[in-house]
Amino acid sequence: MGGGHDTDVSRLVQAAAERDPALRERLADAGLEAASVTEAGALSAVRVQSKDEMVAARAHVLSGETPRRVFQSPGPIYEAQPAGEDPWRWREALEAAGLTPGDIVLNCFGYHLSPAGAMFDEGVIAAGGTVLPAGIGNQQLQVQAIRDLGIRGYVGLPSYLKALLDLHAADGGTAESLPLQWAVVTAEPLPDSLRQELESWGLRVRMAYGTAEAGLIAFEDGTGPGLVTAAGITVEVCDIADGTPLDEGPGEVVVTILRESAPLIRFGTGDLSAWVPDGGPGGSGGQRLAGVLGRTGQAVKVRGMFLHPAQVRAAASQIPGIDGLRFVIDREDHKDTVVAEVVVAAGADEAAVVARAAEGIRSALRFRAEVRPVAQVDQAEPIDDRRSWD
Repeated sequence: MGGGHDTDVSRLVQAAAERDPALRERLADAGLEAASVTEAGALSAVRVQSKDEMVAARAHVLSGETPRRVFQSPGPIYEAQPAGEDPWRWREALEAAGLTPGDIVLNCFGYHLSPAGAMFDEGVIAAGGTVLPAGIGNQQLQVQAIRDLGIRGYVGLPSYLKALLDLHAADGGTAESLPLQWAVVTAEPLPDSLRQELESWGLRVRMAYGTAEAGLIAFEDGTGPGLVTAAGITVEVCDIADGTPLDEGPGEVVVTILRESAPLIRFGTGDLSAWVPDGGPGGSGGQRLAGVLGRTGQAVKVRGMFLHPAQVRAAASQIPGIDGLRFVIDREDHKDTVVAEVVVAAGADEAAVVARAAEGIRSALRFRAEVRPVAQVDQAEPIDDRRSWD
């Protein structure tokens, strides 16, 4: 974990335990007293906290606070922006990719309800850059802005960057006429074939990994394999069954961030990863993750957002005229494709049901899907993920 004297660790753990009864219970179960914890490594005996438990522990998130922003994720779950400059700590990854003071950066993460757009805004501004808050959509205008403003940096999905470069090329653009110099991409895999295509434009493309709760966890720095773990965070790869830290083999990414605002103590991200063998495991600087190898639960990541079977079932229950709903996720030309297979109820108007389903899915799950009527779906498996990352 980056920074912090022993007294700081003890003070922050005690402050977190005073505010969070669940943490007091987890510390007690591990045989620890908050005052006795003088280094982050001592917390490895504490039971891993799940996302649901973390949300419950932060149910008081707005009491007594005036955060700069509040976010809503499906559930709905409300979370406040942590306090301080660059609270999600993305500056480190941005600077490693090439951001220098004065750079204009195209931020193509969403700004509506979820924190992704704000996360990168804070990091760019902290590093002395200027943000063009592009979000998702209006791609032709975004390409024009890259040219007009001499935009040097990009943050967003790798597949979205490819779409922008394709538009630039279709309009007669070349690598020489493209101001972009570097890109930080995250929230979906970066296959070698896509990386090579993006880098053929002369870009320095760096993969990063983070979560809404923790912010930056690890990032490519160009000096070795895998993703180096970020400063200011303790990262463990843990046995899924009992939370024991592992030196090798895949396990759940578990993170600890000791801070005044919204601390995380052994928070289970739900992501699977492993230590890169020559990156070195466990707690010291220079440790490297192999990237995200999958999910511990049933959720899958689609276009940078998580989709869980429970969300599919909830969406189905809210759309009149359907007797079943299943999502088929695939990958075409480095882009996620989403087909919503719907079973139209007997006697219902198929066209009307298809239109309602498309709108209901967009509203409830925040992405568009091609709606396709089918005779039946497997209700026990509401997500069929057919993607291959070879």
